[in-house]
Amino acid sequence: MSVQPMVMRRLMRELTELKKSPPEGIRVQTSEDNMLDVTGIIEGPEGTPYADGYFKVKFQFTEEFPAAPPKCWFATKIFHPNVSTAGEICVNTLKKDWKSEYGIGHILLTVKCLLIYPNPESALDEEAGKLLLEDYKSYCNRAKLITSVHARAKPVEFNDASSKDTSANPVASSSTLPTSVITPLPTGPIFSLPLAVAPIARKSSPAPPTHNESQNARKSLGPDKDGSKDKERHVSPSPLSTADANVVGGAAAAVKSSSATPGEAALPSHTKAVKRAAASSAATGAEKRKKALKRL
Repeated sequence: MSVQPMVMRRLMRELTELKKSPPEGIRVQTSEDNMLDVTGIIEGPEGTPYADGYFKVKFQFTEEFPAAPPKCWFATKIFHPNVSTAGEICVNTLKKDWKSEYGIGHILLTVKCLLIYPNPESALDEEAGKLLLEDYKSYCNRAKLITSVHARAKPVEFNDASSKDTSANPVASSSTLPTSVITPLPTGPIFSLPLAVAPIARKSSPAPPTHNESQNARKSLGPDKDGSKDKERHVSPSPLSTADANVVGGAAAAVKSSSATPGEAALPSHTKAVKRAAASSAATGAEKRKKALKRL
């Protein structure tokens, strides 16, 4: 039965999305001849009597879709209180709780939840509903038996998904590789972090030493290399005096120094040098005056 073009586009988008990224445990099948021939596949949930089984749910879309829900039924035989022996499904989503925004994925998720939480109060299979309420162990054994007989065949859609998951996650299948292929990763750091360099402080040029500091430095150095102390500075004799005058002056200075009193002997050496220079200049002046008188 045909549907409106807008509804067809909506179904195509949803089917493409379900094939690209399906919910867990749910797959869809489509027919190349009729795109409205849709089959949903539900994997039996773990912890239920339907585990390890694969159940097919057929869809039939009417002209009222999406205002009215599609017709759905189990194509795989199942022992369930809310599924009749003909495969009809009793769930509120396909009846009074239907909304136009619901689609194929929402219906399949609702049916999967029904496998986990059956509702015996609205049972389509009275035998299954009564057994569920009175003897749950017998109910589980019967459901497991029907599942093992009719729902063990694994569809190819789930095989393709498992191979894709393995190829998309090569780390998970690394245990099958030979040990020679697996190389250990380096344990040390790959990149060295740059070290923070402290700024170099510029050294300011020292101030020139003062006069007092220079004198203190000289005193700390001690005597010269030859061990002699600072030489005393002597006033040179007058250049106008003769050699004899210098000799006489020197002798007079020696006599005077020998006859000096103890107080005068204690005078510093530079004071004695000044006195000697004064005496020498006086003697030289007297001799000049005598020579001038002789000439007259």
